Amino acid sequence: MVTLAEVAQHAGVSASTVSYVLSGKRSISANTRQRVERSIRELGYHPNAGARALASSRSNIIALMIPLRTDMYVPVMMEIAIAVATAARTHGYDVLLLTGEEGPDAVRRVAGSGLADGMILMDVELDDERLPLLRATDQPSVLIGLPADTTGLTCVDLDFRATGALCVEHLAKQGHQDIAVIGEAPAVYERHTGFAERTLDGLRSRSRELGVRLLHRPCEGGYDAMAVTLARILDERPDTSGIIVQNESAVEPLLALLRQQGRAVPEDVSVVAICPDQVATQASVRLTSVAIPAQEMGRHAVEHLVAKFEGRGSDEVVLLAPELTVRGSTGPAPTRP
Repeated sequence: MVTLAEVAQHAGVSASTVSYVLSGKRSISANTRQRVERSIRELGYHPNAGARALASSRSNIIALMIPLRTDMYVPVMMEIAIAVATAARTHGYDVLLLTGEEGPDAVRRVAGSGLADGMILMDVELDDERLPLLRATDQPSVLIGLPADTTGLTCVDLDFRATGALCVEHLAKQGHQDIAVIGEAPAVYERHTGFAERTLDGLRSRSRELGVRLLHRPCEGGYDAMAVTLARILDERPDTSGIIVQNESAVEPLLALLRQQGRAVPEDVSVVAICPDQVATQASVRLTSVAIPAQEMGRHAVEHLVAKFEGRGSDEVVLLAPELTVRGSTGPAPTRP
């Protein structure tokens, strides 16, 4: 393993000069810095992480708090996590993944221990209990998600309110007047998870504006739960001709149940999904959908956090505009006899 002393000898400088180049604590001439950096590359030197942290008071680690709950679609969460890790690496940071449902304790542990230079929080609730502690600490942080009060916070998210409105508009333009929404599991709404609540707000607001009847029913996902939910929807609103799904686990069971009942998609029922493109394009019917921009969300979160590390960042809310892709699952509302 290459040592700092060997880098110094190769570059023709003192060991302390190499240390200053690595830590940035002293001004070094451009020519000397270039020689040291060239020696580091040629020799393949990697500073000891513990020693580097002690020398610079920085860990070069970002803590990503991502509670993995059974009622959430984990592949989407992990896609965002991978995007965070990839973007962090391009800036020279590694990612510490915290997956437990620790709430404020996790924030307190990271902020008080020096484990990480900053935090990115996911699965944000409208009244998230982690936020008071987050506001009280001086450690930089970014939320992937939107709480009810964003004062003093930096947030990145898909504009889920606009997403809900966009889905309703698409179906209303096709003449659908009775629309059902198959939502996330009941526990997601009981926690007042931000993305689900904001989607529902957009759906309801735009439906009222357009004079469309809207029925929302949470669903655990899976075939049995979907069968019960669909039966309830069609019992309560027999003229339902448009369905919006915000629950990846319910997509394929829904399509299977509609086939079994002799309801053709899109001739009898149109279906719009809020889901990753992979789910929409690999379904048994290619779904018209609004994609979850996981890559962009993760990248934006890291860039805003790194800007805070460098003294360039400020508290702001970044909402990514939704894009609806029309595929084979939506069409004109059927003519009723």
